[in-house]
Amino acid sequence: MPREGPAVVVANHESMLDPFVLASAIPRDLCYLTKAELWGRNPLLTWWLDDMGTIPVARGRGDRGALEAAVQALACGEAVGVFPEGGVRRIGPWHRGAARLSILTGAPLLPVRLLDTDRALSAGRVGLPRLAVLIGEPIVVEPAAPTISAAKELTRRLQTAVESLGT
Repeated sequence: MPREGPAVVVANHESMLDPFVLASAIPRDLCYLTKAELWGRNPLLTWWLDDMGTIPVARGRGDRGALEAAVQALACGEAVGVFPEGGVRRIGPWHRGAARLSILTGAPLLPVRLLDTDRALSAGRVGLPRLAVLIGEPIVVEPAAPTISAAKELTRRLQTAVESLGT
């Protein structure tokens, strides 16, 4: 994990516990991209999300404001955490946002695989399994104008890197 400078930290997403597990394993603060629906549900949660410096993302419409906020965070040398599955245990192709951020800024992508967080906390289940956080080698990306095809290819490469950790 780069100790300083911009980085896009990308992990699989199997539990609501994942942001906390990831934050405990990464030796620096993470600024997460977080679904906008969480704001306004509960005043304490809204305060906590704001205090943590999370960036709200309006899902399903290509939120340019969130992208610009994440680009600004990376320009300031921050690490941005992204769960490109788009939700807990969502099946289907990963969203391209992490790849797009990396292509726009040249920030390296750090693939991370979280293991057994779903056994610790998921719908109808609370357990105490041994958790693992496996961190891969950073994927170096040269800054460029992002294209859909470049973002798709980098997203496939990133997903493969995350899923191959621990196998």
